[in-house]
Amino acid sequence: MRTFVDLVSLWAIPVLLVGIPLVGLIRGVKVYEAFIDGAKEGFDVAVRIIPFLVAILVAIGMFRASGAMDLVTEGLRPALSTVGFPAELFPLAVLRSLTGSGSLALMTDMVKTFGPDSLLSRMASTMYGSSETTFYVLAVYFGAIGVKKTRHAVPAALIADFVAVVASVAVCLWLFA
Repeated sequence: MRTFVDLVSLWAIPVLLVGIPLVGLIRGVKVYEAFIDGAKEGFDVAVRIIPFLVAILVAIGMFRASGAMDLVTEGLRPALSTVGFPAELFPLAVLRSLTGSGSLALMTDMVKTFGPDSLLSRMASTMYGSSETTFYVLAVYFGAIGVKKTRHAVPAALIADFVAVVASVAVCLWLFA
């Protein structure tokens, strides 16, 4: 199984980088022009979402700097250990749905602390790669088009993040423990 995972991880990005433009060319799409049009539209969207990004980054910075995350993690440590979830991963599980850069910094610190081949670092890396910055994405996409009522998007996205967190720990225990 590990050999298969190594093989897929080695070839996934090169196949996508060659395959997507190739399919576009086969279908008669002017790939470069389509790319440039998308880049122009992306720039316009970026300008419209700056206020939403500033707000979410300030809120995350305040939460981390206040020490509230450490307090919550220590309070939940007994319950998390009962179900077999490493308490060290809890801040990453929470921050990943909020911020990509903050969760990347946290995951990098874990890799430096525990070593790149440790089970905890592999769990953190898998969690980082398999979950999404839910609130960032919702702020960007819904903010770009002016949606104020997200309806079921937030609960569905948070359920998906929860499943990704649990699956990351389970899969890493299965593959690497």
